Formats: sequence, C-alpha cells, structure tokens
Amino acid sequence: MSGPSNPTDLTIAPRDAGAAQARPPAAGVRALAPDLARGTMLLLIALAHAHMYLYGHETLFRGYRTDGGTVDRVVAGLQVLLVDGRALPMFAALLGYGMVRLADRHAATGADWPQVRGLLRRRSRWLIAFGFVHALLLFFGDILAAYGLLGLVLVGMLRARDRTLLLVAGLWTLVFAAISVLPPLAMIENGPAPLPTAVESPLAAILPRVGTWAGLTPMLALDVVTPMLLGIWAARRRLLDEPGRHRRLLTRVAAGGIGIAVLGGAPLALIDAQVWTDWSAGTAVPAYVLHSVTGIGAGIGYAALAGLLAHRLGNAPGLGNAPGLGGAPGPVVSALAACGQRSLTCYLLQSVAFVAVFSPWAGGLGGRLGDAAASAVALGVWLGTVLLAESMRRAGRRGPAEVLLRRLSYRQTPLASAGAPARR
Repeated sequence: MSGPSNPTDLTIAPRDAGAAQARPPAAGVRALAPDLARGTMLLLIALAHAHMYLYGHETLFRGYRTDGGTVDRVVAGLQVLLVDGRALPMFAALLGYGMVRLADRHAATGADWPQVRGLLRRRSRWLIAFGFVHALLLFFGDILAAYGLLGLVLVGMLRARDRTLLLVAGLWTLVFAAISVLPPLAMIENGPAPLPTAVESPLAAILPRVGTWAGLTPMLALDVVTPMLLGIWAARRRLLDEPGRHRRLLTRVAAGGIGIAVLGGAPLALIDAQVWTDWSAGTAVPAYVLHSVTGIGAGIGYAALAGLLAHRLGNAPGLGNAPGLGGAPGPVVSALAACGQRSLTCYLLQSVAFVAVFSPWAGGLGGRLGDAAASAVALGVWLGTVLLAESMRRAGRRGPAEVLLRRLSYRQTPLASAGAPARR
C-alpha cells in the first residue's frame, strides 16, 4: 500500500499502487453520474419524508400507520424495501465522493492540504448551520447537519490509505449493526416517539422540532459513516467520472448492493406492511438491524446504477461530463441532472412544500391522508422541483442555496481568489 509521506503533500487522496491516477477535471466540467444520482434520489428522500408529516395514527417501526388500507400497506412495504434507509447512504457516498473531487480540483490550482482541509471544514460547518435553520423553520428530520458533521469529523480520511479506508468502513459496519439494535428496542418498550409535525401551533412546534433534530443528527451521522468512506474510495478511482472504464465493477456493485438490500429489507418490509403479523421482539429487532445494515448496499448500489445510466445516456450541452460517453441525453435526463446540480435548493423546497401541505397550522392534510396519498404528494413535489431546476438550468441560473453555501464557504479564504473552479 502507498500513502502520503508528508501530510502537506499536494496529493490530496493517496491511492494504492496500480490504481488509476487522478486527473482533476477542467474548471466548470461536471460528471453526469453524481448529478443524475442526486436528482433521482431526491425522489426517494421525498418519499421517505412525506409520511413523517402524518399524525393522529399509530405507527410501526418505520413510521407507517397501522390503520391504512391495502394500498397504504403496499406502499409502506415497498418504501421500507426500497426507500427507507436506502437514499440516505447513497447521499453519504456522494458526499465522500464529492469531497475528494473538490479537494482534487483545488489541489490542481496549487492549494496545499491545509488550505483544502480548511475549506472542507468551513463548508461542513456551514452545512450544519443550514441544517439547524432547516430544523428551526421546517423539518426535524434534516439530513444536512448530519452530512456536515461527517465532513467535519472525517475530513482527515481523505488522506488515509485505501487499506485504512476499507478497514474502518468494515469495522464501522459492525458498530452500526450494534447501534441499530437500540431504536427497535426502544419502540417495542415505549412505542414510537411522537413527532413534532403534529403540534398545532407553528411557534409551539419550534422547540420540539429542534430538540428532536439535535438528538437525531448525531444518530444519522453514525448511520452513514461506512458509505461515506466507500464514496471516498470510489472517488479515488473516478468510478462515476469515468463510468465507461468501470462498467464491470459498477454492474457488480449495482446488482449486488441492491440485491442484498432487497433481501435484507424484506423481513421488516413484511412487518411494516402488516403481512407478517405474529412477529415478536426476538424477530423484529434482527429484522430492523438487517434492514439498516443492508441499506448500505442499496446506497452504493443506487450510486453505481446512476454511473451505468450516465455512461449509457452520455453527455448533454450545458451539463458537462467526462469525454467519450456518447450522445446527448434527452430532456428527462437533462432535467434530472439539473435537479441534482441544485440538490440543496430542491431538498429545502421539499420541506417548504410539505409544511404547507401537511402541517396542522397550514394545509392540514397530515391528519387526513394515508401513506399512499402522502407518497403521491411527495411524487408531485419532487416533479415540481425537477421542473423548477430545469427552468433554472435553461435560464443559466444556479440554485440559490448552492450560491449561498459557496459564498459562505469561500469567504475570507485564499482559495476564493486562487483559481477556485467555476461552477454552473
């Protein structure tokens, strides 16, 4: 194994001998696969969050109501199988991937490791701040702060050897499995915790919402350490930047990861869909743990699948991509990628829409709709953000949340005036 001989060497992400040499992309060039993955996976985020706004009903392990009809139960089972605990790891993998690509771009401009590390830490701190404001105003289940916390604590892993990355990822998976025992035990013992989305007054909802967020954020961060480390490993090999060179590996990861997640998620999906009704603590707790751990497979599998699709669909004017990936994709892919480029803005807009539709002090539908109807609302909200992102792309406008995060992250830093790469 090879590693950095000096912590201030310009090589931001050391590689094993024989691994593909990093070639930082030119300024303004974007790989299609990560944007396509983010844009598509925002649908899963919307589906995973929408039913959390429902209230006035008893729920099971993943928050789906127990008094729903047949369609509600089918939707609950499918979402537990394919959505819940699956999109979060994929975004964590893309977080690790993106940190490496950002570090490489700045290293190519002449920045040293302390400068790049400072930028990444500053960006992570601002993500935590964004998450706090998100929870304060809108949604207790914010994921931005968890990703910011990960970036802040684990930025040093960008310099770790491959062997160290994989070893820590494997060991942490065991830790994660042990931690995953706690939520189902607590739910069986005390019942599901009441969610702050049911509070009647917008002012009265603030404290319970922020309190729930403060306890949930560290748990979410602990959940996705492994996929983030695997994302760092993947970025060193440019798996999503050059998917054509890695089709065989991406195919195996996509099939294996998603397949493992489906098999591992099936027991809990049957419980939450109320097909398996004679479960006990001795069967439900292992089912919950298995669902949680195999969600890592779905996360990296979905990201790999996005890489394969990007290779097939090719490059589109204005989107940017690694060269040699074929012809231009159609308008659907362009819109999905535009949504992925503006994923922070679109993610926050989802919460704005859900509060307006579901909250008892706004639209009030959270007390009247079932899980299937909530998922239909989620689909509509996601489609709306995709259309908005595409209109912004055509107008040549970036997402306002992305612009703000960039300005805050680069404020009072030499990188702001030392060749920071242009972004569309």
